[in-house]
Amino acid sequence: MDKVFAVIKREYLERVRSKWFIFATVFGPLLMAVLMFLPAWLATKTQPSTDAGNIVILDASEVGLGQRVADHLAAFGAPPAVELVTSDKLAEAESTATRAVMGKAREGYLVLDALTATGERSRYAGRNASTVPDMRRLEEAVKQAVLGRRFEAEGLDAQRIRLLSRLDLKMDAQRLGERGRGGAGEGAMALAYGIALLLYMSIMLYGQAIMMGVIEEKSQRVAEVVVAAIPPDKLLAGKVLGVGAVGMTQQLVWVGSALTLMNFRKPIEAALGLNAGMPSFQLPSVSFGTALLFLCFFILGYTLFATLFAAAGSMVSSTQDAQQVATPLVMLIIPSLLLLPPVLFAPNGSLARTVSLIPFSAPILMPVRMSLTTVSPLELVASLALLLLTCLGAMWLAARIYRTGVLMYGKKPSLREVLHWVRVAR
Repeated sequence: MDKVFAVIKREYLERVRSKWFIFATVFGPLLMAVLMFLPAWLATKTQPSTDAGNIVILDASEVGLGQRVADHLAAFGAPPAVELVTSDKLAEAESTATRAVMGKAREGYLVLDALTATGERSRYAGRNASTVPDMRRLEEAVKQAVLGRRFEAEGLDAQRIRLLSRLDLKMDAQRLGERGRGGAGEGAMALAYGIALLLYMSIMLYGQAIMMGVIEEKSQRVAEVVVAAIPPDKLLAGKVLGVGAVGMTQQLVWVGSALTLMNFRKPIEAALGLNAGMPSFQLPSVSFGTALLFLCFFILGYTLFATLFAAAGSMVSSTQDAQQVATPLVMLIIPSLLLLPPVLFAPNGSLARTVSLIPFSAPILMPVRMSLTTVSPLELVASLALLLLTCLGAMWLAARIYRTGVLMYGKKPSLREVLHWVRVAR
C-alpha cells in the first residue's frame, strides 16, 4: 500500500501544482458567475426594434386584418405600411417585397391570408427574422388582430375583453416529498442541471487526463522504470485514485463557489439592475444521506470511466492514436448528456427510470433524478449494485490490458491482440 500511496501523492501534488489546474479552478467559478448573470443582463439590454414602420404588411385576408395589425404595431413606433392584395396577386406582391428586402429598402414583410383570418398561420420574411423579440411582437400583434375581429363578429367589445383578460399570474411551485417541503421547483431543476454538468465535466476531463498521463509516460520511456518499481495494477490504482482526488478537490472549490454565488445572488442582481429580470428561486436542501449518495455515484462513475481511459491510454503510444481508442468511451458518456432533457422534464417516466439503472448513464442521471424527485430505495440499490459490478468488471479488464499495454510500443494493437493480453495476463 505504501507504493500505491506514493503514486497517489505524486499524481495529486503534480497536478494541483500545475498552472492549468490553478487556472481551471479559478476560471470555473468565474464562468459560473458569467453564465448565471450574463444572459439575464443581456436580456435586459435586448429590446425589440422600436420602429416597425420599415416593414410592409401584405394583406390578402380580405377581412381587414392588415390594418388591425398595423394599429397594434403603432404602439411601438411608426406603423408599417399595409398593402391590400388579392389572393391571385399575392405571389407577385411577395416577389416585389422580397426584392425590396434584398435591396435593403425594407426590413421585411408580413403576409396575412385566408389562413390567418381563421387563426391558423401567418408568414414573415425579413432580415430580422432571427430576432426573437421582434418575432414575438409581430406574432402577438397578429393574434390580437384575429381575436379582435372574432370578438367584434360576436358583437363583443374587443378592447374591454382584452383589458379584462390581461392577467400576469405567476405560480410558485414548491417540491413536497415524504420528508416535507424541499425547496422550489425551479431550484431543484437548477440543482439537477448543475450536478449533471459537474459530473459530466469531471468524468470527461479527469478520465482523459489519466489517459494522456499514461501516454506521456510511455512516450518519455518512463513506464519501464516505474513498472520495475511497482506492479502495473497498483500503479493503475494509484493513478486513478490520485487523479480522482484532484477532481474531488476541484469540485469542492467549484461547489463552494456556486453556493457562495447563490448566497450573494440578490446583492449582485441589485448591483447589475437585474431585480426585475431574474426569476427568484431557492435551491432545495440536500440531506447528508443524499449528498453521500451523490458522492458514491461520482466515485463509482469516475472509477468506471477512469480505469477504461487508462487502459485505452496504455494501448497506444501517441495522442493521435489515443483519439481513436477513446472514441468508444466518449460515445458511452455522451448519451447521458443527450438524455438529460427528458430526464429533467419527466424524472419519474419510464425512460428516466431505465437510463438511471444503466451503469454507463447512472452516475450522471440517477443524481439528476434524486435532485428532482423521490427515488425508491429499491431503484437506488439496484442502480448502485449494477454500477458497482460494472465498475469491478472494468477494473479487472483495465488492469489486464494496462499490465501488458503499458510496456508495448509501436503500432496500435488490434482487437484480437488486446483480447490476447486479457487472456494471458495474470
